[in-house]
Amino acid sequence: MGYQEQTIEGRNAVIEAYRSGKAIDKIYIQDGCQDGPIMTIKREAKKHDTLVKYVTRERLDQMSETGRHQGVIAVAGAYEYAQLDDILAAAREKDEPLFLFLLDNIEDPHNLGAIIRTANLAGAHGVIIPKNRAVGLTATVARTSAGALNYTPVARVTNLAKTIEELKKEGIWFVCADMGGTRMYELDLKGPIGLVIGNEGEGVGRLVREKCDMVASIPMKGDIDSLNASVAAGVLAYEIVRQRLQ
Repeated sequence: MGYQEQTIEGRNAVIEAYRSGKAIDKIYIQDGCQDGPIMTIKREAKKHDTLVKYVTRERLDQMSETGRHQGVIAVAGAYEYAQLDDILAAAREKDEPLFLFLLDNIEDPHNLGAIIRTANLAGAHGVIIPKNRAVGLTATVARTSAGALNYTPVARVTNLAKTIEELKKEGIWFVCADMGGTRMYELDLKGPIGLVIGNEGEGVGRLVREKCDMVASIPMKGDIDSLNASVAAGVLAYEIVRQRLQ
């Protein structure tokens, strides 16, 4: 996994980046831009499932390093993404029950980095994130992971719910975090398992939750009703670790 974060500015530069096969996580386009090159960029973004955000010119001016953004700035991933099949193959080589983290639209790079760090320390074989409406492997994610991104592969998929369906064929059981679920201590979390964590505001989406076999709640006694996504991931991950060590 090589470190290769890059900001790409300018219409032709972004188009050429797509044509060269560079993985682009996100594109910022100035509100109201509808000319030929911008429409080409939008088509490429749709084809590659790139997240597109429409922002003001002032916002692009703030983001720009060159001052010549021409109404568009693209952000490429800091690290290369793994293939899901490679993650599964590596787990088989270790002859361990599969342990995956699946993240439903985590948008905060600090949360993603912290979750990747937890995944590594808990012994997970990989992390799966969706291509759309979620943060990619940016430099902030890499820094927050404290080096874990060099060891824990991250795969991106188009549809998380369909990916869960496919992984069930591998004998994996899926548990998602939700306040309305069964207390995590009462669930059997041993064996091949996928831990599904939702985003910072809305939690696990309905379609993804419906694909999960179990819904786990974390006992809470305080005055507020939810944990930060990365903290919830850590608590549940180490309940899985505890059960595996028994």
